[in-house]
Amino acid sequence: MVTKLIHRDSIFSPYYSSNDTVADRTERTMKTSLARLAYLYGKIERDFDIHDFWLNLHPSASEPLFLVNFSMGQPPVPQLAIMDTGSSLLWIQCAPCKSCSRQLIGPMLDPSISSTYESLSCKNTICRYAPSAECDSTSQCVYSQTYVQGLPSAGVIATEQLIFGSSDDGTNAVNNVLFGCSHRNGNYADRRFTGVFGLGSGITSVVNQMGSTFSYCIGNIADPDYSYNQLVLSEGVSMEGYSTPLDLVDGHYQVILEGISVGETRLVIDPGAFKRTGKKRRVIIDSGTAPTWLAENEYRALEMEVRNLLDRFLTPFMRGSFLCYKGKVSRDLVGFPAVTFHFAEGADLVVDTESMFYQATPNIFCMAVRQASVHGKDLKDFSVIGLMAQQHYNVAYDLNKHKLFFQRIDCELLDE
Repeated sequence: MVTKLIHRDSIFSPYYSSNDTVADRTERTMKTSLARLAYLYGKIERDFDIHDFWLNLHPSASEPLFLVNFSMGQPPVPQLAIMDTGSSLLWIQCAPCKSCSRQLIGPMLDPSISSTYESLSCKNTICRYAPSAECDSTSQCVYSQTYVQGLPSAGVIATEQLIFGSSDDGTNAVNNVLFGCSHRNGNYADRRFTGVFGLGSGITSVVNQMGSTFSYCIGNIADPDYSYNQLVLSEGVSMEGYSTPLDLVDGHYQVILEGISVGETRLVIDPGAFKRTGKKRRVIIDSGTAPTWLAENEYRALEMEVRNLLDRFLTPFMRGSFLCYKGKVSRDLVGFPAVTFHFAEGADLVVDTESMFYQATPNIFCMAVRQASVHGKDLKDFSVIGLMAQQHYNVAYDLNKHKLFFQRIDCELLDE
């Protein structure tokens, strides 16, 4: 099953505004990514009262990076849900909705109209795996999905038909997909999305219902005209390129980082920094974060090498917690060496300048890598590989074999 992924700032997105400047887009993306960092760490630590953060954002749904385009029900109702590898439930807004904003993307799914909708009994064993699952007065399985300092999505666990477009302009339908039919989700001011497409490793995830494999291919995030970003579920997933062990922990996807190189220079980092112990030194690969967040030791070594190469020629300064320079990526970083993240079993993720840096304003560029612990000392051993580092890769997940694959490729070639 193949479906298009729509970047938030794409011309194909309901969020697109031709009046947005480069600075507008980057500020919005980085602010959301900070909220996302708190959300991921909070889920792992089971601590949703993180005092080192003051957040007024819904971390996975206030400003999406990518939207999944599909339909649900019979008759089909179009959906644009936020792609999220950090949660394990597909939920969409359903009618009637008691605490919801007016939906801007067509009508809500109405269970009383759809012929393929069926609510799940709380006696069904799968009910216990839904977020905060309970049994209501009619013996339906109900859920509540909570986010860090965000309002919950709450409703009924049910099954429904999912419909995806095909490459030949036809459609592919999948029956009896478990999802959350949300009748209360916080009255968000922004209703350009219709729900969250949870791709985490939990039992209720769409992934585990459809063969336990999926992949996404991301092109140039900064190009609003790029139309080849895609999500593949089950059949058709391409498992090519490097592979590395994938740990499924708390619904998240974790990898083992063993080193970092800049060009041919392997950074000098204490080997102990990469040895995971319990919840320490976790490295998550994520679809909802734009920059990469690195643990303290890894980040300091990387920043030092970048400054050794650039400070002689360009003017450095800190913009928030990002290392920035006056200049342009396309002009001033010609010849800058690629940065390589070395993962277990010899898997290398090679990050070029377009993915390592971003143009913050017309005359300022910054590293798209940040030290997590500047936002809280508890994060000093925590890392997240964000989507900017995954640009120009097809990233495939095999949950049964516990493997992650990444193949450098133009996503357009996957359509051929």
